[in-house]
Amino acid sequence: MKLRFTKMHGAGNDFVVLDATRGPLAQGLTLSPAQYRFLADRRFGIGADQILIVEPGDAARGTDFTYRIMNADGGEVEQCGNGARCFARFVHDSGLTSKDVIRVQTMKAIIEPRLQADGRVTVDMGAPFLVPAEVPFDDAGLTPKLVNGCELWPLPLADYPVDVAVVSMGNPHAVMRVDSAEHAPVEELGPQIESHARFPRRVNAGFMEVVDRGHIRLRVYERGSGETLACGSGACAAVVAGIRLGWLDATVHVDTRGGRLTISWAGPGQPVLMTGPAVKVFDGEIDVPEL
Repeated sequence: MKLRFTKMHGAGNDFVVLDATRGPLAQGLTLSPAQYRFLADRRFGIGADQILIVEPGDAARGTDFTYRIMNADGGEVEQCGNGARCFARFVHDSGLTSKDVIRVQTMKAIIEPRLQADGRVTVDMGAPFLVPAEVPFDDAGLTPKLVNGCELWPLPLADYPVDVAVVSMGNPHAVMRVDSAEHAPVEELGPQIESHARFPRRVNAGFMEVVDRGHIRLRVYERGSGETLACGSGACAAVVAGIRLGWLDATVHVDTRGGRLTISWAGPGQPVLMTGPAVKVFDGEIDVPEL
């Protein structure tokens, strides 16, 4: 099977975008998890952290498009902030819409990416979920530390426990503060946190260094993909956690290994706004084997 695709990235978090709104794919995209893994493979496929699928919206719900996300391991996930910006840039630049503000249905919520005049994209990521059961996180039998009224949950790992703030941006995140993002034990602790039994759907592990009240450095070990150069929903979750813990102001620059994102949050019940780059790398066509 031949597939047309577009390769994109947002702050180094890279994606393969598949248009299932027109052409052969409009009849329905039915790739297997193994085929998604093939597309994401950096040696035998195209190479990507996630596969983004553009599908038609639902007029009854007032949405312009539906947005599906497949991780590099072939599994479908709920949300990807950097991917949402690339999604918006793709549908606009491909002529699928002329709107600068787009309503997009994800697995769990409707988001509204907004294209800016400077080429960046702002995404209304919706309000964060802060109740452990909604993340989901199993807090049974645990006693959290309270910092500024916000819970830091003890999470036992193989070598030592860590304290994490748990947040969902439509997908689950565990955020821990570190002295140095550059020297954080991401490869050691990331897999242990990702697959910890307290997170029944696994979790994205964020390692946050607070530079000052308006600036953090962040690395994220993403479930199903490993460490990526940037994680948009992870940046949102880290800033939400930092604001709740009293460490950060309402607007924060987040430096990732792939570039800078800007996150704003006015507090509980309010949406998180994320602004950052969305860049097309190239278009192509690939033969996808039966797998």
